[in-house]
Amino acid sequence: MNMAHATKRLTAVPKAKTEAHDDHGHVPSFNDERATYHTVIRLVERLHRQFLEAIGAELDRIKVLDINNVQSLLLFNIGREEATIGELLTRGYYLGSNVSYNVRKLVESEYLVQMRSQHDRRSSRVRLSDKGIELYEHFEKMFDRHVEAYSKFGSSIELNDASNVFRKLGEFWVSQTLYDHR
Repeated sequence: MNMAHATKRLTAVPKAKTEAHDDHGHVPSFNDERATYHTVIRLVERLHRQFLEAIGAELDRIKVLDINNVQSLLLFNIGREEATIGELLTRGYYLGSNVSYNVRKLVESEYLVQMRSQHDRRSSRVRLSDKGIELYEHFEKMFDRHVEAYSKFGSSIELNDASNVFRKLGEFWVSQTLYDHR
């Protein structure tokens, strides 16, 4: 549903009504909302796997065999910046042992350059090597192709709406880890 349509629907609802209605005037029950929530959880998980499969297929197509799809996504998320393992963790994309393992593999495969801190030998920063930048630029072009191709499936408004929903879900799930909700 686009935002203009949603706004029009919200303003058209009489002020006495406080419950949300679907497109047919039906007030969803708790079981309806539970089923929808479970569907969203499964879709998020499946979308992530499908996205990783798309990255893996691209790696196969361009015959990059020395790293996997998860490592490629990590490389892309580092981008043209430097980062510490801690910064990669706080961005919320990865779990601790996965980051350390994948960074080590990317360094061994010469996609990343790792620089130890002079003040704290336990800490290090990583950045893309020339080989890493080349693959990063390839993925930037691939994602640009995806944006253009998506226009045959949906609209930029739908992508924006999805982005807003995913951001809100992420904030909600983080809030569930911070507070006792018994």
